[in-house]
Order: sequence, then C-alpha cells, then structure tokens
Amino acid sequence: SMTTHFGTWAAQNAKISVISRGQALGYTISLPREDRYLTTKTALMEQLAMTLGGRAAEELVFHEVTTGAANDLEKVTSIAKQMIMRYGMSEKLGPRVLGRNHDMPFLGREMGNEPDYSEEIAREIDDEIRRVIEEAHELAVTTLKTHMEELHRISGLLIERETIDKDQFERLLAGEDEASVFPDEDKTEVK
Repeated sequence: SMTTHFGTWAAQNAKISVISRGQALGYTISLPREDRYLTTKTALMEQLAMTLGGRAAEELVFHEVTTGAANDLEKVTSIAKQMIMRYGMSEKLGPRVLGRNHDMPFLGREMGNEPDYSEEIAREIDDEIRRVIEEAHELAVTTLKTHMEELHRISGLLIERETIDKDQFERLLAGEDEASVFPDEDKTEVK
C-alpha cells in the first residue's frame, strides 16, 4: 500500500535535514544496508519514487520545479537505465543485457565501442527509461497527495528544527504529537 512507501523511506534513512551543505540545499542521509546486494524491481521503483519526492513536493506545493532536484534526476536516470539495460527489468525489451561496459560507462565512447544494439532498440531503451521514471514520479506524487497533511506538518517542523532523525520522523508520521516526540522543548509543564 501507499503508506508503506513512507515507512520504507524512513527505514532507509538516518536523517532528513534542511541545512544546506555546499551545493545541496538540504539532504537525506541513507543508511548503508548490508542486505542490499539483491533487490527487487518494486524496491527499486520505491527508491526512484523516494528520490523524486522533492521534485514531486515542489510541483504539488509550489506548482513549479526548481533546479534543486538536478542531482536527484541524475540519480534517478542512472538507476532507471540500469534497470532496463543491466537487470532486464523491462517487459518490453525482455530479460537481456543491452550495451557493454556497464562498469565503465564513460570509457565506452572513446574506446570506439559501438553499442551492440540498433537505433530502433536505442529509441525503445529511451522510451522505457522515460516510462520507468514517469511511473516512479506518479508513485511519488500519489504518495505525497495521500500524506499531504504530514508533508506540511513535517516540513514546518523541519524549518523550525532543521534536522529530524529516523525515530522522530517515524513517530511523527504515526501521528504522535510534537510535545512527546521532542520532550526537551517542553519547558512549561502544565500540572
């Protein structure tokens, strides 16, 4: 269900912050997962949707996108490309590896390696990559629409506090109130 995407997202992240770091205007730190050698198409789609979350939120809240999501788009394009070309996760193109030198994508051109597929297949690859990204974007938008209230609530808290950790994020998402999630701020206790 849609709600699990937020859960999945939270489980993979140690922190979300709106403090800018160099070029990044805010960040999400993902925890390395030891068990991530094998992953499913569903997990990859959720990862794509998670990465497109910032852009989707900009569209929903501000009705326009900024350049802030450029790095996310690079990541998303790269994952979608691997899904289609390396892991054979495209129903249309089938379970096969397309192209060589997946480990050295930048050396391919200079070394005079022509792709091992036709122009027609190249177009289909592009279409499939676009389709996968659009599908992930839809998932991000739908998930955020479902959780619009939480989006605004947690954004507001982030502006106030700048950083929220995984545990706090999950508790807020579960509907726990701020006073119990951040008890340290509660100076004036009402008896």
